[in-house]
Amino acid sequence: MSLSTQQQEKKDNYDEQCFPKCCVDFWKSCEKLITETSQHAFLTRMVDGSLPQSNFQYYVVQDALYLQDFGDCLRRLSKSAGNRSDAKRLEQFAIGAEEAELALHRSFFQQWNISATGVEQMPNCLLYTSYMKRIVTTRPHAQGLAVLLPCFWVYQHVGQCMLELRSKLADSVKRPPQYDAWIDMYGGDDFAREVKEYMAMVDAECQLILLNEEPDSAKEQLQEMQRHFFMSCKLEHMFWDQALHQMEWPTIGGM
Repeated sequence: MSLSTQQQEKKDNYDEQCFPKCCVDFWKSCEKLITETSQHAFLTRMVDGSLPQSNFQYYVVQDALYLQDFGDCLRRLSKSAGNRSDAKRLEQFAIGAEEAELALHRSFFQQWNISATGVEQMPNCLLYTSYMKRIVTTRPHAQGLAVLLPCFWVYQHVGQCMLELRSKLADSVKRPPQYDAWIDMYGGDDFAREVKEYMAMVDAECQLILLNEEPDSAKEQLQEMQRHFFMSCKLEHMFWDQALHQMEWPTIGGM
């Protein structure tokens, strides 16, 4: 069974799994894009073991750079949160990105004897981080939450699909242990719990908008949240595409 087939089977079950309605609406607005992301060769080749380790190393370095900015965005949202509970949880999410996800990356660096120090963000990474930082710093709090949601939810969804496909392949293929560790993290129960907590926070903001704003204004604000969610989903796809091709900055004028 392909990863894309599993994704197709899962995608219609979100309402049944008690996901928040607003988040489900965001997801449904870009199902085709998420399906294409689940079919991405970088991910499928991770599972079947055919992805060259150099591509995964490139990805991990770029992702470490991304996560630094992602953590900063979570801390900014913590400061703009409307209550202490959300502020504390957003700070915890930032710490989690550093202590869990970045710790995994650093363990890979040690195994490979490489470093992200002095490495610059490549084009699609910089595009993604610049976009999310702009939304978090210049738009209302709810839109900032929405722009970060795909980094939680799409990763969890893809991780679970990869986990299931790996189980079906069993011992028929061999892959580097780092691939398995990555799949275990993003397909695991701990990450799934964090995703649901973050989604609940996003949905609570949606409900506040619906409760406190006039219908036309509320509709416009939710559409903006959906637009940022869609753009981040697109940038997630582009991030993996960058890693598959090991994209570099073009040389212009010898520089």
